[in-house]
Amino acid sequence: KTTTTIPSTNNNYLITMKSVAALITLASTAAAFAPAEVARSSVSVNAFANGMVGGEGPEPIPFSPSLTSVNFDPVGFAERSPEWLPWFREAELKHGRAAMLATVGMVVPEFMRIPGEQFSFEAIPNVINAHDALPDSMIQIIGWISFLEACTFPALANMNEYDRRPGDFSFDPLGFYPTTEEKQNEMQLMELKNGRLAMIAIGGMVTGASITGHGFPYL
Repeated sequence: KTTTTIPSTNNNYLITMKSVAALITLASTAAAFAPAEVARSSVSVNAFANGMVGGEGPEPIPFSPSLTSVNFDPVGFAERSPEWLPWFREAELKHGRAAMLATVGMVVPEFMRIPGEQFSFEAIPNVINAHDALPDSMIQIIGWISFLEACTFPALANMNEYDRRPGDFSFDPLGFYPTTEEKQNEMQLMELKNGRLAMIAIGGMVTGASITGHGFPYL
């Protein structure tokens, strides 16, 4: 089983700044983590993908058998490996959440920067160049991400052993998650679709910025 996986002239100052940024990021994405105690809906195991949200569509998909995104699974993962469906959804949610944060982190620095000469527009005109220009910052980012990833190991290791919804880390300090099943499904679908869009978007943003050397909108 596999799991899908912050900046320093003055190390103490940068560590503090990035620690605050990490906490703000966690708080701002609280709605993505549904509380475990909320009852799960009863669905038939014969439903598509065991009744998980995401197959409702009806976005058009040319050249697909149904021509829509309803129950879209051209490779047949849901039918061939139903026991792995929770892992597939967990991976999709994790990548989607990371991509949503990444798109924000790619666009916001185009308009504003945190204090520090090394982060200024003069030092790094294009955000895409920050990766190579700030190696110490990249190490801190990787460190924080690794720490957060390690915190999820117990939940992932027991995913199939108890009633845990994929992507649920019981983290909702602001109480954004609804209490009714209908609204819960709406929020889950909203997160899933935004995550899917963000995964495509960040790929296009990085590619465009790398090829053109321009900032937002990377043309």
